[in-house]
Amino acid sequence: MALRILHVGKFFPPYRGGMEVFLADLIHEQRRQGIDSYALVHGDPELDDPPWLERVPVQFNLVYAPIAMGFRSALGRAIERIQPDVLHLHLPNNSALWALTLPIARRVPWVIHWHSDVVVSNIKWSVALAYMLYRPFEQALLERAQQIFATSPPYLEASNALRTWRSKCAIVPLGLDLRKLPASVALRSDQGWRPQTELRLLSIGRLTYYKGFETLIHAVSALPGVELLIAGEGELNKSLTELIRQHTPIGSTPAIRLIGPVSEEEKHALLAQCDVFCLASRERTEAFGIVLLEAMLHGKPCLITDLHGSGMPWIVAQAHCGLHIPFEDIDAWRTGIARLKHDQSLRQRLGQAGQRALHRHFSIGPCERGIARHYSGLAPHTRRPQLRNDLLVVISTHNNESDIAHLIRRVHSLVQAHVIVVDNRSTDATCHLAEKNGARVLRPLLSMTSWGSLQTGIRYAQIQGFSAVVTIDAESKYEVEELPKFLEARHQADMVIAHFKIPESFIRRMTWNWFRWLTGFWHADFVSGFRIYNRRAMEVAASAEATLLDYQDLGTLLLIRRKGLRIMEVSLSMHTPKLDRSKIFLSWANALRYVVFTSLLSVAHMKDKGRGK
Repeated sequence: MALRILHVGKFFPPYRGGMEVFLADLIHEQRRQGIDSYALVHGDPELDDPPWLERVPVQFNLVYAPIAMGFRSALGRAIERIQPDVLHLHLPNNSALWALTLPIARRVPWVIHWHSDVVVSNIKWSVALAYMLYRPFEQALLERAQQIFATSPPYLEASNALRTWRSKCAIVPLGLDLRKLPASVALRSDQGWRPQTELRLLSIGRLTYYKGFETLIHAVSALPGVELLIAGEGELNKSLTELIRQHTPIGSTPAIRLIGPVSEEEKHALLAQCDVFCLASRERTEAFGIVLLEAMLHGKPCLITDLHGSGMPWIVAQAHCGLHIPFEDIDAWRTGIARLKHDQSLRQRLGQAGQRALHRHFSIGPCERGIARHYSGLAPHTRRPQLRNDLLVVISTHNNESDIAHLIRRVHSLVQAHVIVVDNRSTDATCHLAEKNGARVLRPLLSMTSWGSLQTGIRYAQIQGFSAVVTIDAESKYEVEELPKFLEARHQADMVIAHFKIPESFIRRMTWNWFRWLTGFWHADFVSGFRIYNRRAMEVAASAEATLLDYQDLGTLLLIRRKGLRIMEVSLSMHTPKLDRSKIFLSWANALRYVVFTSLLSVAHMKDKGRGK
């Protein structure tokens, strides 16, 4: 059965805004991928609206918030009609709060897309006042949500609203649909730059307080040969027009022009013709900046405010596509503009880097896949067909309520896989949290070793027909970040073992050197629990002979080698320091005991091999 998603957004195109552009791109991509996506937004219905889109008319606006009296009833009807598997709420959006009041909505899993904080502004006191009323309901939504999508690491880190809920948050950068570039159109004479202009600057956005257009006007007015066009409409039109007039000498042609609202086609024509794109936003209301991706699409370098806690500097830094300008520093803006004016090769390098980064990291495809992985944990009965009987991740755990939810969510966000947790008689909330986050929990009646727990998961994978299984220790919250890279070696051997470079004790080095000499295995780590088994390796690992082993280390390797299967070790990087948690090497006594028994096991296997068994 296809996955059904109901998006609750603020507006939808042709309404122009970054949040709206992304919502449209996401829904179109989801529907291309076989997901039944629907949207409920504000606005008057359009003649060409698709059947999956419903707009609710707005009666008035209250401090930028659209008030639609019929939104609550429309949401209830939409949920009843669509029967969504997941309710996807896009915030900030005052109408999303109605979900708290609808019993039918509370029966559906929620995810929240956190596009922006409601920034308590020093400029607009009315926003601060409105947020005092909005915040309790916002926090109630966040508490009820199973998953929260933040758009960049810096924004999540700086968000006071998300501080309490960071354990639920996942970073999913926004993406742009690169397949729907509008057709080129000819610009009107009043929409273009003068022929003699040496550097053509462009800025796009609503003419409102947080966009920082005043800074750009002050900076550009003192630079010869530079012309700035500002596209958009808003409440600051008159004041910005007056500011431009004040900075234009009598009898001179203005170096800055407000060209008003533009169509999508005109916007892309402007982006194609400009030399540099500028975004001088002064508040974290500018959370990401979809328009930056649109500028990167056209290979244009970006000049942006180095705004703490915004995603803008992070995007530009990740893409290497522009320059950061200190916050509201007019002289620094003049310096940055002058630098790009006189260095055409720099403009070209930055523009090309942006185009490459856009296709690699900021297209809608990776964004949609990241979101879909989280959906799968909330609605496991509707997973995509390619997930079934493919990959199973087995997590062995005991009393690990502090990490288990995070670990499961990271697995779902990183790879397309089913997850089961084999619980070894936990007495805390581990099992509850595992099930709540989309994992199936197996609870063996008897206490088991770590290897026994993992073997239970491997047998489950066999019975269910999975083609491969990955085993993970529940404490491995850092190792799991390397799961995508680890899986690249999945088809290169019957068993793949992950090795992380960590500081080794003298005891460990001595032990491993002995077993390398004794067995002929030249692996860097014999006790790594981070492994991939294919069907043939599963059969060996699930066997009665393997059940007699205390560990999954050398004994399992010897059994698999005896069956003629291929074993491969993959060295992985770990950016977070990892401690050697193995109990084997805590003391000389433990190490000696392990060496004696495992050596006897190895000798026995070598004798079996000599007999042709």
